[in-house]
Amino acid sequence: MTSLLIVTDAWYPQTNGVVHSLDAVGKELERRGYSVQYLTPERFWTVPMPTYPEIRLSLAPIGAVRDIISRMAPDHIHIATEGPLGLQAKFYCLEKGLAYTTSYHTRFPQYVSARVPVPTEWSYAYLRWFHSGAAATLVPTPSIVAELAEHHFENLRIWSRGVDTARFFPGPKSHFHDLPGPHLLYVGRVAVEKNVEAFLRLGTEGTKIVVGDGPQLAELRQAFPDAVFLGKKHGDELAALYRSADAFVFPSKTDTFGNVVIEALASGVPVAAYPVAGPLDILTDPLAGALDDDLDAAVARALTLPRDGARRHAERFTWSAAAEQFRSALVPVAEQQDRAA
Repeated sequence: MTSLLIVTDAWYPQTNGVVHSLDAVGKELERRGYSVQYLTPERFWTVPMPTYPEIRLSLAPIGAVRDIISRMAPDHIHIATEGPLGLQAKFYCLEKGLAYTTSYHTRFPQYVSARVPVPTEWSYAYLRWFHSGAAATLVPTPSIVAELAEHHFENLRIWSRGVDTARFFPGPKSHFHDLPGPHLLYVGRVAVEKNVEAFLRLGTEGTKIVVGDGPQLAELRQAFPDAVFLGKKHGDELAALYRSADAFVFPSKTDTFGNVVIEALASGVPVAAYPVAGPLDILTDPLAGALDDDLDAAVARALTLPRDGARRHAERFTWSAAAEQFRSALVPVAEQQDRAA
């Protein structure tokens, strides 16, 4: 059985697109006969990330990652994140001459600059160095490929995302009946880089509903008392909330993809977003959503779109296809040694 080790600094109990994508693709590969293991922060002591305590950083002793990988002896190694575990895994692979792949999930330079006055090129320089040794760096959309190519990243390959259409599907509204319509929904982290405030400042009439948690939640709840903040939701309850919305609003300008966008589409909910990386790549069918630099204008158009158009478009995004893109980029760990020889 072919074995794959995925090294990631992002893992449960975190709830985000990175964790969900790695988990979903791992399950798909297991169905294809792979043995998939994860090297995650679960194995180590962790500390809260400064300014973002929900994310915890691993305190892996020097050599711990090396020893784990050596014992596992996987056929393929994928380094998913640029944090402490990913860094130790990269050093081990370089030391032993092992080939590996990486993935780029987060527009880290934009996230950092949204919080502290650090030039984005400093962050890009680190990320470019981190991914430079990989046989391939997997990137979720063509827009992000183009962006990274402009910053001189190499060996870029597309790895898209999928949606569970059996969990997220259209149906009758079961929530929000007591709230003025239209019902506008945001799902995701409540953090400055997600630009949730732009959603809450919309002039569109109706009710703005926020599902999610994060460091900006208390601030925004106080600043926008007319909005409805439901906190973090999961499973069937989350799916029902999607189905009950009239439009889904995605205000982020820093995401690389936006898994919540295709979850909303699969639920039959048209999406309103800015014309930026992620939404630009997903909302290629004008019947699925609306893009505009004026978010109110995008919402107004989204509210006129047919729900079946959103659903049909979402069915193009499958985890099976995403897993095949991921699998096709993998390289045997010995490939680097073979080249050196």
